[in-house]
Amino acid sequence: MTDPISDLLTRIRNAIKAKHRIVEIPASNIKKDITKVLFEKGYILNYKFEEGVGRTQGNIKIALKYHPITKVSAIKTLRRASRPGLRKYAGVKTMPRVYNGLGVAIVTTSQGVMTDKEALVKNVGGEVICYVF
Repeated sequence: MTDPISDLLTRIRNAIKAKHRIVEIPASNIKKDITKVLFEKGYILNYKFEEGVGRTQGNIKIALKYHPITKVSAIKTLRRASRPGLRKYAGVKTMPRVYNGLGVAIVTTSQGVMTDKEALVKNVGGEVICYVF
């Protein structure tokens, strides 16, 4: 696999289309950080990190969030911004706004993985990983 972050996003998108409640993803540190940001912003219901045996890092179990009556997912679009073939970096002044501030851009900075709004408050730029709305 050449792009594990795209694999994470694709597994979540496929699980939402199939109306699954839980999706299981192979873990890595960047995936754990992205999952934490998705949980903090209310896009997923819950998550659990399972430890691996030996040299494996384990799995991440993500409980997806749906509206109780209409069964519409909290995540409408999950799109990769920076990819291995074309990295996208943004400074403080060029930080992207997703749906005029209604969505979030997940950014990896020197201070960790955070949303675009948190990066603006901390006055740091970085690589734009994905857009969520």
